[in-house]
Amino acid sequence: MTEFSKIDDESYRIAMGRLLVMYTQVDYLIMHACAERIATAPSDEIRIMLGKQVGDESKHVRIQHEWLDKFGTDRAPVFSEVQQELFLQHFRSLNWLDFLTDMYVCVEALGSEAVEQIVPMADPGTRDSLKTPLEDEIDHVAFGLAQLNIELAKLHEQQRMEYIENISSRLDFLDDTLHGLGVDIPAMFAAVGADYQQVVNTVLERRGEILQSLALPKAA
Repeated sequence: MTEFSKIDDESYRIAMGRLLVMYTQVDYLIMHACAERIATAPSDEIRIMLGKQVGDESKHVRIQHEWLDKFGTDRAPVFSEVQQELFLQHFRSLNWLDFLTDMYVCVEALGSEAVEQIVPMADPGTRDSLKTPLEDEIDHVAFGLAQLNIELAKLHEQQRMEYIENISSRLDFLDDTLHGLGVDIPAMFAAVGADYQQVVNTVLERRGEILQSLALPKAA
């Protein structure tokens, strides 16, 4: 199947449509979670960066909504209102260090890595709709990881290493939670032509790189 004929293939359109709706919902939730965090952020500089991210995420949602209208597939939410509220409640409950970890490692860095894997086999319109959002995510992840390193540097070495070791457990918990929502992500990826195991392996490799970089000693 060529990239130009994919959009006429029903199974591809359904699967890609659901993935795009899910991606858009996640951006919408990130926008809200970051907006709610601005008031309690540690500094004016961080509040400014979070404000920028809120603007970026709202732009991404608009881009995706416009493309979904043209794509013409089911716009029904992948995540229910209850599930979305649980997402926001989770981030509201976190201290600043845990917020940085869950937002910028678990959701932004590894989520973007997974989305990157479907870009090569996507139709041209979908690839174009993802271009700006994925470019912006690079800046978001860089900001989040930089702030995470700053916070980790404030901890004693033993505390820092224990926290970094626990990040894997946080990632596994969020992954199990997502699968527990009944979203068959492997089937979605397979339907758009992606090798899901390869996607998983790539995400795990990125996860290892991030954890290794966080484990390097940083000046407080």
